Amino acid sequence: MGQLILFLMGWKLNNGINLKQIHSCVLVCAPHTSNWDFVVTVAAFWKMGIPMKLFIKDAWTKPWYGFIIKALGGIGVNRKQRQNLTDYAGNLLRNKSERLYLVNTPEGTRKFAEKWKKGFYYIAQKGEVPILFAYADYAKKEAGINAMADPKIHTLEQTLQIAEDFYENIEAKFPEKFNKKIQS
Repeated sequence: MGQLILFLMGWKLNNGINLKQIHSCVLVCAPHTSNWDFVVTVAAFWKMGIPMKLFIKDAWTKPWYGFIIKALGGIGVNRKQRQNLTDYAGNLLRNKSERLYLVNTPEGTRKFAEKWKKGFYYIAQKGEVPILFAYADYAKKEAGINAMADPKIHTLEQTLQIAEDFYENIEAKFPEKFNKKIQS
């Protein structure tokens, strides 16, 4: 299905990471400036055979179409309640019986973000998993995963620098909404 969607949209896949060696991870997706980013990256993940899950507002999982969101990997979260999602996500990732790629969009919005939220790093740290950096480059019509950080050896600052260096030449659908200075 992913290959068909990418073909119909005129996109190609460029994956530089050997995913067979990655059991579970935090999968950072950027830039996040349009709902089309989700369509493109999910199609790419399907083509790569990635077992992805993502946290989403529980309002998206409750209506009649909620089963579709859940089938796409959505895990409903009530943002009004104080929950320790970092611990919860870390526990999900430490479960070695299930392969899991937990999607995270650290910009936190499709609007311009001054800086990234850092929860993705702490989730990976608690889950004892690497962080993979996925992208959708609208200039090249190319999506994939081509960078990685490991919280066991990279500090938060080093990880943010890896991300900033990686996304520097990636073109968002709406470039004015993507802050390439991740550590602002």
